[in-house]
Amino acid sequence: MNVISNRTGFPVLLAVATLAASGSLSAQSNDPTIVVDGPVTQEMPVLVKGPDVKGIITARSGDKLKITTADGNATVISINEATKIKTGGGLLSGKNKLTSNALLNGLPVTIKTWQSGAGLIASQITFRNNDLKTATMIRNGTAQQFEEQTAATEALRGRMGDIDKYNIKGTTNVYFDTGKYSLSPSAKQELCSTAASAEATDNALMLVVGYTDSVGDEEYNQTLSEKRASSVINYLQQACRWKPYRMLTPTGMAESDPLASNDTEEGKAQNRRVSVNILVSKGLDGL
Repeated sequence: MNVISNRTGFPVLLAVATLAASGSLSAQSNDPTIVVDGPVTQEMPVLVKGPDVKGIITARSGDKLKITTADGNATVISINEATKIKTGGGLLSGKNKLTSNALLNGLPVTIKTWQSGAGLIASQITFRNNDLKTATMIRNGTAQQFEEQTAATEALRGRMGDIDKYNIKGTTNVYFDTGKYSLSPSAKQELCSTAASAEATDNALMLVVGYTDSVGDEEYNQTLSEKRASSVINYLQQACRWKPYRMLTPTGMAESDPLASNDTEEGKAQNRRVSVNILVSKGLDGL
C-alpha cells in the first residue's frame, strides 16, 4: 500500500512542480530586470544626425557616392533602401518616384545625412530637374561621342579645382537684375556669339559659373547663383546648340570672387553675373 501510495503521488508532485515552474516563468517574463541566457542578438547601429552636404556627384561605386563640395573637399556618403531621392521642384516633383539610377556623375545635390560608425548615410537626396536633365544629356552625349570627343569626355570629370589644367581662351559675362535669373535679350545674343566663337576654337570646352552681389543671405545667394548658371546652360544648349558633352559641370559661387566692390550700386551690378569661360586643355592647346 505504501508503495502504491508513493507511486501515485509522484506524478502529482511533478505536476505541482511543473505548474510552479510555469507560474514562476510567467511571472518572470514581465520583469524587465530578468536576464535570460541565449543567443546574442545583434544590436542595431546607433545613428545620430549628420551634416548636410552640398556639392557635385563626382564618382559612384555601388551604394557609395563621392560628393565634391565647392571648396574642393570630397566626402563619401552611402545610400540604402531608406534613402529618399527627390527633386526640388518642377515637372517631376511629386509625380514620379525617383530611384538611385538618377544619381548621375556631374549632378549637383543636397544631402541630409545620418552619422554611423561606418560613416555617413544619406537620409534624403534632393536636386533640381534641370540639373538632372543636364547630367543625363551629358551622359548620353558622352556615350555617343566618346571616340570623337576624347578631350570633352575627360573634361566632364573636371571641376573648379582643376582649372589650372586648361588655358582660358576667353570669358564672357552676362548680367542680371537684382534677385533675377532670367536672361535679357542682349545676354542671349552675347551667349550665342560666345558659343559660335568657342565652336571655331579647336578642342574648346565651356565652364559656366554663376555669381551674385552681397544682397541676401548666403543660402539665398547660393541658390540664386545656381539658377543663373542653369539659365545660361539651358540657353547655350537649347538655343545656341552648344553640345552638352562639351560643357564642364556648372557651378554657383554666390557672392564669391566679386568683380567690383559691393559698396556701390554700380559695383553690385557688375557682380550680378554669369561668367562663360572658353577653355582648352593645356595638353591639346595648339593641336
